[in-house]
Amino acid sequence: MLGENIKKNIKLSLSEVADFVSAATKCDFDVDIYYNRYVVDAKSILGVIGLDLTKPLTVEYRGYDKGFEQFLSAHAA
Repeated sequence: MLGENIKKNIKLSLSEVADFVSAATKCDFDVDIYYNRYVVDAKSILGVIGLDLTKPLTVEYRGYDKGFEQFLSAHAA
């Protein structure tokens, strides 16, 4: 049985996008990132760059990866 969706707010700069996508890609579960109505696959660098990086973003996923959790904690909004 799958757990509940986890939602965390983060803040990214343009230079941190590649590190975020790399951390998300290592997860063996789906990771979405969104701002307002724009939802993109967090494993897509072009999708993440297309978001408004001046605002806090919401990451939504269902699973656990230690490295990914550490990245999110370091960039919590």
